Amino acid sequence: METQATNVDAKVTANSTETAATPRPRKALGIALACTAGICWGISGVAASALFHHNHAITPLWVSQVRMTIAGLIMILVSLTQGESVAIWRNKRDALQLVMYGLLGLIPVQLFYFNAVHAGNPSIATILQFLGPFVIAFYYILFHHQLPTRSEVIGMVLAFGGTLLIITHGHFNTLAVSGAVLFWGGLSAIGVATNTLLPRALLRKYGSFATTGWGLLVAGLSLNVFGPVWSNPVHLAAPDWLLMSVIIVIGTLLAFILFAISLKHILPTTASLLDAFEPLSATVFSIIFLGISLSGMDIVGGVLIILAVMALAMDFRAIHWFRKRS
Repeated sequence: METQATNVDAKVTANSTETAATPRPRKALGIALACTAGICWGISGVAASALFHHNHAITPLWVSQVRMTIAGLIMILVSLTQGESVAIWRNKRDALQLVMYGLLGLIPVQLFYFNAVHAGNPSIATILQFLGPFVIAFYYILFHHQLPTRSEVIGMVLAFGGTLLIITHGHFNTLAVSGAVLFWGGLSAIGVATNTLLPRALLRKYGSFATTGWGLLVAGLSLNVFGPVWSNPVHLAAPDWLLMSVIIVIGTLLAFILFAISLKHILPTTASLLDAFEPLSATVFSIIFLGISLSGMDIVGGVLIILAVMALAMDFRAIHWFRKRS
């Protein structure tokens, strides 16, 4: 790995003028937004878990269809009020990229993850999905010859270790992964990468609301190919409506907006890595609302994730003893 700080400064993302030397205020804002998005996704996961247990007629496909379609429509309406339009569909190349974002980014991140949970358990599914940052790092290494910075490497190791402790309670030898879990979990990890990388150019050109809204709508409507939502009517009681509202408003609308905006200020590897706040927040809210007890491993894992965020925010290039001569 190249260790000179001048070469770290030259690291840029594909089709972007953003560099690793992003001004600290912008980077701090991006980190805060991505962390909050992770917390929102954690809340959504707890709500979805409660929903699946309360109403067995509700499937991962149905939840994904409903949440993405409704959230997409709301975001599109908001984009119209902000002056953003349907111009994205007038450019064939951008329209194709938008469809790819919906099909190859948003669907794997949501539906494939829930399928992995259904085939196995949330612990294994979350571990596999959290491999997304590694997929992104591999993409940059393979296609752009860009090695990760020291802070990203340290943060990646700490966050992955912390997440692993939280979702397994340290009992690593008890994990049993079936072929179905590996398949869906692996696809969801790739989805984390594509969901992070695909919309970046569209976000800069058309804005967060229009891009994310149309992407969600494309993804939600496309899922009807696998099972029309109207062919599986589901009766929702009052608690089900409340949980679905949390999933749509907090876990979809707010989470995707915050994450999309964060990509304007930080690198994809950094933003995707901060998804570690999802299992952390899911653990905390599970304790509060589902009565799950907190183990020592949960505490250790949470500390590691916080340290990972600190590593991302720290400018190692300013520390003299980290500099080496090639």
